[in-house]
Amino acid sequence: MRTVVCTDLDRTLIYSAAALALEGPDETLPRLLCVEHYRAAPLSYVTETAAILIERLAEAAVLVPVTTRTPEQYRRVRLLGKPLPYAVCANGGHILVDGAEDAGWAGRVRARVAETGAELAEVREHLSRIAGGFVHRLRTASELFAYAVVDRAALPAGWLAELSAWCAERGWRTSLQGRKVYCLPSGLSKASAAAEVARRAGADRMLAAGDSLLDIELLEAADLALRPSHGELAETGWSAPNTAVTAARGVAAGEEIVERLLGHVLDPAAIPATGRWRRLLRPADRTGSEPERL
Repeated sequence: MRTVVCTDLDRTLIYSAAALALEGPDETLPRLLCVEHYRAAPLSYVTETAAILIERLAEAAVLVPVTTRTPEQYRRVRLLGKPLPYAVCANGGHILVDGAEDAGWAGRVRARVAETGAELAEVREHLSRIAGGFVHRLRTASELFAYAVVDRAALPAGWLAELSAWCAERGWRTSLQGRKVYCLPSGLSKASAAAEVARRAGADRMLAAGDSLLDIELLEAADLALRPSHGELAETGWSAPNTAVTAARGVAAGEEIVERLLGHVLDPAAIPATGRWRRLLRPADRTGSEPERL
């Protein structure tokens, strides 16, 4: 039995210094390992125990990071000493195979996104128009979606709700993660890309983990899923029958997620074979050419 494990990165598996949520006296705190540097400065961490468990998980299953990061941002993360066989970036807009982008998949996603909803330029212009002093930067990612880096504490009451309503009318959705407000077309899906990776890997089971509204479809598609007790899903009270919640918060939750995922992989009988993720496979994707493994 082959299991694919699809997990979000930021605030699920890896944590910035601001998101560590370390508590207790120094002598009881876990030892940390830096897994990402940016401009020569340390940026993201896991516990040393989590790092060991991630190696074991990658040996026992097909471990697939599924992230809203662009491919360039994803490549800064070093979970192992070499690229993982697959990764999903830009919220499903890119599939990486042994670190290389699958141009065929990216092209099909762009065509799908172009068929529904507003264009990126319209959304970017609206964000620029409603941005106040609480918005530090506006960015576009992979020419697929837009996001704003904000002072979260200074966000005006109702601003995000109004933005969400405006986006929903145009076939887009929003998500607040840390200091970033994302606006993404509804056709951009982590779950669809994860299902395609599972198909290519010949998986029988899919496990998943994530903390944000953008992870809901992925979690619901998995045979079994986990979410941390912090983050956007925790704040909104989201739950699903197939999704368990960690006892820990912060970087300790990341360690708990990896430990529990590994336990489920090593005990296949504990994973229900729902196959719900297969329903996300599109005929055009199933028949698309598959890049050679590098």
